[in-house]
Amino acid sequence: MTPLPRWLGIAMLLGIAVTFSLNHIAARVAFDHGVNVVTGVAFRSGGTALALFALLLVLRVPLALSPSTRRRAFAIGIVVAVQSTFIYAAVARLPVALALLTFNTYPLLYALMAWASGMERPSRSTFAAMLVALFGLALALDVTRGGGDLAARWDEIGAGVAFATGASLSFALVLFLNARWLHGVDGRVRSFFTMSSCSAAAIAAAAATGVALPDDGMGWLGLILLTVFYGSAITALFVLQPHMRSTSDVAVLNFEPVALLFLGWVILGQSLSPLQIAGALVVIGSVVALGMAKR
Repeated sequence: MTPLPRWLGIAMLLGIAVTFSLNHIAARVAFDHGVNVVTGVAFRSGGTALALFALLLVLRVPLALSPSTRRRAFAIGIVVAVQSTFIYAAVARLPVALALLTFNTYPLLYALMAWASGMERPSRSTFAAMLVALFGLALALDVTRGGGDLAARWDEIGAGVAFATGASLSFALVLFLNARWLHGVDGRVRSFFTMSSCSAAAIAAAAATGVALPDDGMGWLGLILLTVFYGSAITALFVLQPHMRSTSDVAVLNFEPVALLFLGWVILGQSLSPLQIAGALVVIGSVVALGMAKR
């Protein structure tokens, strides 16, 4: 395929990152207006699976997989459903920027998983990036608020941080299983099967625990937009990837938490202190440095 000019590819990746961030903003609006987490996940994953299916039909991409590969893709989809539930649970409890910032430590956790399994030994620079990222995350979460009373601060943010960390861990597991089980499978086909499985799991969970629909028009708007934003962003990313000049350009997607810092303030009125913003930038810079070093 003919690659796009690099400046255009980066500009499109920035647009995709902002669209991903808008998905989280819309999710928080939906949760504040009566929607529960499993309903949000069911709508998002179902809409995304349908969008990917339409894309594959338009591009005439074969969907055939061996039974064992298909089972593995479906199993990964279950983990994606867990990850989606955790990140939305974090968004419902934390300022959206902090929830996503904590989640975006998944490259560090993936590096540790790869090391533990013998796939790849992290370099000294990787370990350094991990330590710096943890320091930045401590600043961003403002763990010293309230005169250094960690117990009181944990009571305030603990549940949200735990869910965001669980989302990070589960997404790192998704990357790990993709590398071990689905290496060589077309990314578009792989994503369709995993999102279909995720959708089925989310719909089953919603049916078992109860579907909570929005209380008002604002809630419906949030629910619809979270589905549209996520589905359009992930579909655009799959369309763009084959035309990119450099795989390292994907690091531009780490602009998402930066966009959320601004959007969370403008749309939701969620502001962070200068120290928290500095910590957020430290985390993002460390993750970007880790991604670039791997390449």
